[in-house]
Amino acid sequence: MSDEVGTDPQFRSDVTVELVRSAAADSDVIWAARVSTAGEQSLEEVRKDPEKSKGLINFLMRDRHGTPFEHNSMTFFISAPIFVFREFHRHRSGWSYNEESGRYRELQPVFYVPGEERKLVQQGRPGKYEFVEGTEKQHAVVVEQMAASYQASYRAYQEMLAAGVAREVARAVLPVGLFSSMYATCNARSLMHFLSLRTKDDRATVPSFPQREIEMVAEQMEAQWAELMPLTHAAFNAHGRVAP
Repeated sequence: MSDEVGTDPQFRSDVTVELVRSAAADSDVIWAARVSTAGEQSLEEVRKDPEKSKGLINFLMRDRHGTPFEHNSMTFFISAPIFVFREFHRHRSGWSYNEESGRYRELQPVFYVPGEERKLVQQGRPGKYEFVEGTEKQHAVVVEQMAASYQASYRAYQEMLAAGVAREVARAVLPVGLFSSMYATCNARSLMHFLSLRTKDDRATVPSFPQREIEMVAEQMEAQWAELMPLTHAAFNAHGRVAP
């Protein structure tokens, strides 16, 4: 293969999440809920202090009256490995996605390698296993082998492009450790369902055991949502992190 083809890969162990647009506040939950008893008078709740209706939010969360939590919107720009997005796209209700396309643009050589804090060793059987710390040697092997694989696959990709092969064909050699980017739009109810499955939290009534890389995305999304809707976030935690 030609040494003149290709770009040196970049390696990352992080993910990034940016809240690019939002129309989401605790008051959205309140006016949506009040319409059931107040009708047009519920419009008065739009400009009221939601702190005064904290009890209503807790009641809705506790008794799982979910639709008032849907009248809001958040759009995130997420940069993460492709294998994270393949898990992400299993969440369909209340979500909209648009991801960068390997058919229409040349994919950049940015690849995921686990950080030193990433647990590498799986113990136990499916459904009842845990991950534990790897050794320095194991981490070195992971980084070395991933880097070698990434470099080889991206070199092959570049050589095919240089030979005039279509992007949609050449991309087939690229691994799921390649970074991609997407917009993901959701409401608070769909986000809570996502968080209940993609984070591990001692407050959760139903425990979850997510892959660490998608949990890294979920943690950043949760932190940004919590700033927008602090009362709803607090109620979510207080009632077992179960989506209403």
